[in-house]
Amino acid sequence: MKLIYFDDYRLGVLKGDMVVDVTDELRDIPCIDHRTLMTGLIARFDDYRDRLEAAVAAAEEGPPLSVVTLRPPLPLPRNIDCMAVNYMEDGTRDAPAPINGFHKSPSAIIGPGDTMVLGDIPATIFEGEAELAVIIGKPASHVPSAEAMDYVFGYTCFIDGSARGVGPSNNVFFQVKSRDTFAPIGPCIVTADEIEDPQNLAVKLSVNGTVMQDFNTSDMAHQIARCIEWTSAARALEPGDILATGTNHRGLNAFMDGDKVDLEIEGIGTLSINIRDDLKRTWSRETRLEHAEKGLEGAHTPQLTGKYAD
Repeated sequence: MKLIYFDDYRLGVLKGDMVVDVTDELRDIPCIDHRTLMTGLIARFDDYRDRLEAAVAAAEEGPPLSVVTLRPPLPLPRNIDCMAVNYMEDGTRDAPAPINGFHKSPSAIIGPGDTMVLGDIPATIFEGEAELAVIIGKPASHVPSAEAMDYVFGYTCFIDGSARGVGPSNNVFFQVKSRDTFAPIGPCIVTADEIEDPQNLAVKLSVNGTVMQDFNTSDMAHQIARCIEWTSAARALEPGDILATGTNHRGLNAFMDGDKVDLEIEGIGTLSINIRDDLKRTWSRETRLEHAEKGLEGAHTPQLTGKYAD
């Protein structure tokens, strides 16, 4: 089942390219407003699955996906946890990095068609990491790896926005990762039963139509079950929590004003966002891999023009 929010945060299920509005089927789920209805549904999904499937099967008409305004499928999650350095980088790493992660502010979430805003800060570069995100389906505390996948509700696309180079150097994650608009998700949540093997999904991120990141989730250093085990040992996970599983860094590249970014993950769909930088700063389009292959200094290409350029 592919679940979406659309227009004025109506909750829908995709039936091919048709949107089936199921909001009224869920009217007895307590919620403050429609933006929390998805979390309530996730927590009670076993009680509502048959009702939703019947509503979708009976629906003969509905708006096409192309005419509705998609919203982030989880606009108000309780938590976003992100895995750090969790890929083998196409075999270029000798060994997995120690398992590690960080918290990203849920207030950073935006959805399909929204705009990531690059703020007036002295970042050395702005990047966005293509990631598969796991949606937790039930309370999870100290879950062993062997049981971890039973706690997965579904999956979505996630772009981990980053403002590199902001300090202080010994404590950077908040300043780098939790800025407003730096957590695009969507276009939908695909329930776990529809993804046969989440450890074998093609991931592609394109900027203005050019593919920049192209990898497979099979390259994860620490697989999803281990990530859930590790995270849930630190704190209890709740229904609707988002666990982003990391990226292959070799294709990372500068996001710049006017860019259109498309993240496509096999079996889920395409999340498209826009980039705005009122300072109109520029960088080379080369990826981290291309920068390294040229033998140039630093982890990424330097800023070329605009405020804060050397």
